This record gives sequence, structure tokens and C-alpha cells, in this order.
Amino acid sequence: MAETNRPRKPPAGKPAPKPGKGPARAYDGPPDYRVVGRHGVYPETSHDEIARFNFLAQMNRHLSANLMPGVAEAFEARVRPAYERENGRPFADRHDVRRALTRDPVWQWWSLLRRATMETRQQAGRWVTLRQAEALNEKVRALTEDDARLVLDPAFRQPRSTEAIDHHCMPGSYHTEITPGDVTGPANYDAGIFATTGGMLGRFNDGGGVAVAEWVRRNLPDFKPKRILDIGCGLGHNVVPIAAAFPDAEIIAVDAGAPMLRYGLARAKSMGINNITFVQADVADLSRFGNESFDWIQSTMFLHETSYRTMPLIFAETNRLLRPGGIVLHVEQPQYTPEMPLFEQAMRDWDAFYNNEPFWTKLHEVDLDDWMARSGFARQTILHGGVAAIVDPEVFPEAARDTRQEDYGRKAAWHVIGAWKAA
Repeated sequence: MAETNRPRKPPAGKPAPKPGKGPARAYDGPPDYRVVGRHGVYPETSHDEIARFNFLAQMNRHLSANLMPGVAEAFEARVRPAYERENGRPFADRHDVRRALTRDPVWQWWSLLRRATMETRQQAGRWVTLRQAEALNEKVRALTEDDARLVLDPAFRQPRSTEAIDHHCMPGSYHTEITPGDVTGPANYDAGIFATTGGMLGRFNDGGGVAVAEWVRRNLPDFKPKRILDIGCGLGHNVVPIAAAFPDAEIIAVDAGAPMLRYGLARAKSMGINNITFVQADVADLSRFGNESFDWIQSTMFLHETSYRTMPLIFAETNRLLRPGGIVLHVEQPQYTPEMPLFEQAMRDWDAFYNNEPFWTKLHEVDLDDWMARSGFARQTILHGGVAAIVDPEVFPEAARDTRQEDYGRKAAWHVIGAWKAA
């Protein structure tokens, strides 16, 4: 006994572990907020504000990597068996699954914390931008005043799909102005999206746009677009990498929110990108642009924020606006298909019911191929693909882009559906 309990020497060449400690484990959390990209109109953040964002990034990572697997375990161990005993049949659809999950305490805790982190993230970002609103608005005004690349419409009326909803709990959504020339809404979005994604979109939150540009260069090496339209551009974080990748192209970025467009132009200019014009318009009616006037039409995580009624109009407009031989690409979360487990579908639906994304659920159940065909694209020209955010591996730990853990809605990987317009 004495011999077996005696401390043993470590193997040759290896230091002995410190008492009470096992092997060192690599850090697997989100990167520190202080590495975020600071372009010319990025809000300033104090020590305490940075700490809040870091806490929220860590919490979101914890919910995804640690609590969500517990929801899946509870579903298999309790929720599914209880439902089948009570109803004498398996789940019919994702709605059955969602209603059953809402009665389970593990799902309740996960859902409560996920909603709380989103609300806290929005208020944290709102405080950052409101306390420096005058300075931010002045910076943007100085960069955009009398610039022909900012095209706003004072008579523009917001579509119901933006006017009535605070998307993902963002106060005032994309369009509200608290004072003339206001940009606090988009500045909030820009400053806080790091916390929501855990840094998975990269320094400038543009990993999606970087991935799309790389996908086009890799899969369409001979494609040289002269005119590109980005619809639902927001503050332009995804169109800037496309503009940088195709510097000789004219880029038109369209959105309904004037604050987003002001901030987007100032942001792009401060980053040295000068080939984008930001235009205020309803993407369901782009009559200001002529038939067959674009080589490439792009949207990135935009369709889920448009109404079911609007969607066919958008698809029809893209067909009208594309030149023969042009391409449209929509980057979105994947559709609900028979191959996708009902549990996954129900978890993905969380945003529709608890995160102010009411169009999310309907979009992801429709047959987008059919809608593309009905808008005029030949079925043989419809294409599908996938992209994942591309970020700087020297700054962002590999674990922050871990593809093994799916959080059903916030993972930085997306489906691409598109089509060529027949020549």
C-alpha cells in the first residue's frame, strides 16, 4: 500500500504537474472584446462597457455549448417519452415539439437566459451609443454630408414589416431616429453584435460578407460583375467585403432604414471603401432601377426579416433587375426539410416566438426553389451551396468558430440559394 501511494516521478522530459492541477487546457471561449475592429465611426467603449460585452459573449457561448446539449438530453429522456405516453403517437410537427418543450424546466431555463442575454445586450449597446449620441451623429454627418453616395427619401414610408417590429429586441429596430441625423441604432447594432455571436463574425462583424466574396471567387473565377445590388444591407457590414473584393464594380446597397444607411456610408468610407452607394428604398419595389441593370444581386441574412407577402415581390424584382447571365444569391439559415429533425426545427423556431423575429418560422418552411421558379428563374439554373464565416485565426481562437456545436440560429454558417438568369 505504501508503495502504491508514493508520489511517482514524471516521465523523462515532462515537468511534474502542479499539486491539485491536471493538464493545462486550451482556452475555448470567445475572444476578448478589446480585439474588435475600431473603424472611424465605431462607438467608444469604457472599461465597464467592455466587461459587460465580454460577460454577454461568454454567457451566449455557455448557453450554446453547455446548456443547449442539456435541452437535447431532456428532450430525449423526458419530453419525447411523456408526449408519446400522453398522446399515443409521436410528434406530428415542430409545433408539437415546441409546445412540449415549453413545459420542461431545462428548456425554460435555457430560453429564459437566452432571452435575458439578448435584452441585456441591447440595453448595454444602447447605453454605449446614447451617452455619446451627439459625437457619433456629428462624425457621421461630417463624413456623409453632401455625398451623392447617400440617397435618402424624406417622404419614404416604412414597410409594415419594419415599422411594427423591434427586430431581435433592438429598440426602434433599424429605422427609428431619436433626433435628425441619428445613427445610435446602427451604432448599437455594430457595437453589440460581437456579444451575440461570441466574436464568430470577426473583427468587423463581416465574416458573412467575407465568406460570400470568397465563395464567388472560388466557385465563379471568371465572374467579373460590373454592377452589384445588395438588398437589405443594414449598416453595410456584409457588403463592404464584397465591395473590397470587387473594387472595379459599382455597388448599390438598399435598405429601409435611413440611420443604417448614414452609418453604413460613413463606416465604409472610414474603412477606405468608396465604391458603394447607399439608397433608401423598399426592396419589394425597386422601380427606381431599370430592367436588367445588375450583374449580381445579393442578400445576407435578410430574408427572414421580410414578410411572407413581400417575399415573392422581392424574388420577382431580382429577376427583373438581373441582366442575362447575372446571378442572385441569398444567404440564410437552412430551410426546414423532412430530413431536418423536428427537435432541431423547434429549436430554430425559438427566434420567431421569443426574439422578435415573427417571419422566421414561415420563411424557413416555404419551398424557396418553387418561389424562385415562379419569379421567372429556370429550375435548372437554381443553385445551392453553403458558407461559413471567415475570420482572422490569429486573433480569434479556433474554438470560437467550433463547427461541432450548433445553436440553431446563431452559428456563423449559412445556406446559399440562388440562380443564374438565362442568357
